[in-house]
Amino acid sequence: MANLKLTNVEKAYGDVKVLKNINLDIKQGELIVFVGPSGCGKSTLLRMIGGLETITSGTLEIGGQRMNDVPPAQRGIAMVFQSYALYPHMTVRDNMSFALKIAKKSASEIDTAVKRAAEILQLTPYLDRLPKALSGGQRQRVAIGRAIVRDPQVYLFDEPLSNLDAALRVATRIEIAQLKEKMPNSTMIYVTHDQVEAMTLASRIVVLTVGQGIGQVGTPLELYERPENEFVAQFIGSPSMNLLDGEVTETGAQTTVKLASGGVARSAVPTQASDKGMKVRVGIRPEDFVATTGEAAFTGEVDITEALGELTQIYFRQGGDKGTIIAKMPGIHSNLRHNKVSLTADPKKVHLFHNGKSLLYR
Repeated sequence: MANLKLTNVEKAYGDVKVLKNINLDIKQGELIVFVGPSGCGKSTLLRMIGGLETITSGTLEIGGQRMNDVPPAQRGIAMVFQSYALYPHMTVRDNMSFALKIAKKSASEIDTAVKRAAEILQLTPYLDRLPKALSGGQRQRVAIGRAIVRDPQVYLFDEPLSNLDAALRVATRIEIAQLKEKMPNSTMIYVTHDQVEAMTLASRIVVLTVGQGIGQVGTPLELYERPENEFVAQFIGSPSMNLLDGEVTETGAQTTVKLASGGVARSAVPTQASDKGMKVRVGIRPEDFVATTGEAAFTGEVDITEALGELTQIYFRQGGDKGTIIAKMPGIHSNLRHNKVSLTADPKKVHLFHNGKSLLYR
């Protein structure tokens, strides 16, 4: 297993730059997840690491060795694709051992590697079955097993669960998390569009933006609780963070913002005297609203409620705000529809952004 380093890596198709200035240092044993909107280049970046796409400029190193021009088979990587790509006429055992046979490994080496992978993935009872006799989740495990037997330096996963139904996706996601625990020294890079997968599996998340490269890198909680910019703030989390226009009226260790709606929000993000009058965007996650009978920064008439059992999502508008505000309230509150709500938020949970960037990181 090895570290992986990307230095000033870029990818262009003609005059169109898909990825810009990618700098990333992935340590041995990490499970790194690439997320981002469609077209941001997350799968392209994974394929560049795997050698299936050329690198326009910059350097890729695996284990300290430059890999830009090294053929895929010699990079010490194994890739698990969105499609299972299993040979339908071969048993599970033969599918998993095929690459080792091509590499002319001995029968004993192949048998040991296949048995180890099958045990890790709980596939031992299915080794003599054909793929058509397996469920979707079991087939994906065989595809992962085919990668494990090669004992690569780096595992690459390209949206491996997207072909599964919702219930099976949850079960297989748990299996991948358990697989990582059984292989703590394995370096894994995982591409997904599913935020739940990213938040639950990742050691660190890399958020990619369309045409701009990396928006932020950090642990799941760092990205969720301390987003560096509006893009990450809204991309991570479902429903996304509410962003409301406002102007700084009081500065110091605690900042006061007058909202476009006329309400007043307070944030624990510190500001300087020179920031008074600054136009900002106030960010609040739906679950951070609190109902109040006292001073309310956020008031409005509820348009829609969604009763989800343990909580209710409410959608309301304030005068002066351009969009709908979403709040999560514990319990069932279907009676709030078409009624007025008065909400506030802990200043420690209120984010401030200026020109798209968080004031917390100035």
